[in-house]
Amino acid sequence: MTRLAIIIVSYNSRKDLENALRSLTEPPPSFAHEIVVVDNASTDSTPAYVREHWPRVRLIAAESNLGFAQANNVGIRNTATELVLLVNPDTIVTAAAVDRLVSILDTRADVAIVGPRIVDATGRAELSFGAMISPWAELRQKVLVRGNDRGLPVITGLVDRMTRRTHLVDWVSGACLLIRRQDLDAAGGFDPRFFMYAEDVDLCAAVRRRGRSVLFSADPQVVHLRGRSAASAPDRVQRAYRRSQLAFYAKHHPAWVPFLKIYLKILGRLPDTPT
Repeated sequence: MTRLAIIIVSYNSRKDLENALRSLTEPPPSFAHEIVVVDNASTDSTPAYVREHWPRVRLIAAESNLGFAQANNVGIRNTATELVLLVNPDTIVTAAAVDRLVSILDTRADVAIVGPRIVDATGRAELSFGAMISPWAELRQKVLVRGNDRGLPVITGLVDRMTRRTHLVDWVSGACLLIRRQDLDAAGGFDPRFFMYAEDVDLCAAVRRRGRSVLFSADPQVVHLRGRSAASAPDRVQRAYRRSQLAFYAKHHPAWVPFLKIYLKILGRLPDTPT
């Protein structure tokens, strides 16, 4: 019986996808699983590449770019396994990491979602968890992430220490996230309003509302080549981020939406598409 579905949403990320699939298959996880690639109408021949070079990987080729949340929902609906591992195409996730994540859920009945320690290509830790998004939590997260990205010693040291401790958190990054299907179904899957960004925080919030826990685990470790796809279309990515930010506040902190819109208007970053 296939116990785990590994779902990868791809959009013009063929080169990264190749590395991700190799990391997941050479060698493969130790238990029955399937790998599903949901391609968001890529223009870089990703579907043809997967069909030709990865015949054991199930491909779902969307006719248009559905966005990250909705494409994951498509992959989830087309699988029926006990566990679902969501993986970004720009990650390197070893079989040992997958096995360890599964073993954590097997020993923690209270935990619905577990996320691993994530590092970049140089081994520097990524702050891949945090407190529920709010104006103050978002400000703190940005200070830590930007300081860490810039290599500020005080902040990189702090982030490294923060990511060395396994503990319950409000959310973990959707770059690599393992969830029990029963909790995923109970939460209703991903909210399709989030085209990209904040969908992982929203899902974790839905899970926690049901009294279930989200765990950040300092072991295992996953490599995330963060920013490579975003770098190819920074303006489009920035607009998608702001739309998701507005959608998140409209759903979880509606009183803050007018102030957020004014702030984004002043910065010249208010999305042109209504939320």
